[in-house]
Amino acid sequence: MDRFKVYVLGATGLVGQRYVQLLASHPWFEIVGLAASEKSAGKKLSETGWVLEEPPPPSVAEMRIEKIDVEKVPRVDFVFSALPSEVAAKVEPELAARGFTVLSNSSNMRMDPDVPLVIPEVNPEDLSLVEKQRATRGWRGAVVKKPNCTTTILNLPLKPILDEWGIERIHVVTMQALSGAGYSGVPSVAIMDNLIPFIKGEEEKVVAETRKILKQDFEIFATTTRVPVLDGHTEVVYVDTKKDFDTATVTEIFEKFKGLPQELKLPTAPPRPIEIRAQIDRPQPRLDRWAGRGMAVVVGRVRKLAPRKLAFVILGHNTVRGAAGNSILTAELIVATRR
Repeated sequence: MDRFKVYVLGATGLVGQRYVQLLASHPWFEIVGLAASEKSAGKKLSETGWVLEEPPPPSVAEMRIEKIDVEKVPRVDFVFSALPSEVAAKVEPELAARGFTVLSNSSNMRMDPDVPLVIPEVNPEDLSLVEKQRATRGWRGAVVKKPNCTTTILNLPLKPILDEWGIERIHVVTMQALSGAGYSGVPSVAIMDNLIPFIKGEEEKVVAETRKILKQDFEIFATTTRVPVLDGHTEVVYVDTKKDFDTATVTEIFEKFKGLPQELKLPTAPPRPIEIRAQIDRPQPRLDRWAGRGMAVVVGRVRKLAPRKLAFVILGHNTVRGAAGNSILTAELIVATRR
């Protein structure tokens, strides 16, 4: 089939680079343009400070970065946005009004009731909100959001727990990678030999977004921390379930869990969204963050602490599953279901 044309906004940041990396070899999508701030405009992608583990993809390394300008975005099938929220709040609605479908990593608009906040295996039905969004806002296009990276990783195992046993209460403590803060987000002298037990706005996002995604008003208590790990968010999760369970069944349900992306065999979908590690000291970021090409989350230390009290540890690649990869998978889902 002819490939769908895509454009990347914020292409030189960490998440923007991850978009470019994943899209450059995508069987369905073709990058036709990259845009970023004035600082990078006019430079080749290879000249803008690429920092990922592999060099810039050869197919786009010589592509020149354009200055962000909604009037000059070419006619494409999807715009992927990794813009800072304050910029995205202006640019993304303008693009949607002009008829573009924007898949966005930015936090603005996530909690708007007519904006889909989607994890494709968890709540694909929420893509139907696009119809309401177009009707109420008068847009020909649409804005579709991915959740906060921590929220995305957390909600993948919460979904099968909710479906099987119900959930009354959640406690989560996170150990989040430096890449989640961006290339210059945490100074090296602040994080070396250290842990920072606060990430501004993160705990509120986890709580609000989880309730929106799972459509439940249960209690959620979150503590988010930053640790000296490059990629991979680790989360320690405690869940009070409505019905009792046994750990063997929990592990089995996790292993069997699949969603619509797996049924449709979408290109970016991992065969198993949740992978289990039986070793007592797993998951670990360095060993497990690339599970399912970075699109699976890894669960370990599944324990029953008391009746209806479940504990486990989860790890996910924050810039792949938690960011660019989730949006790309959502775009595939839109194509496959003709949203």
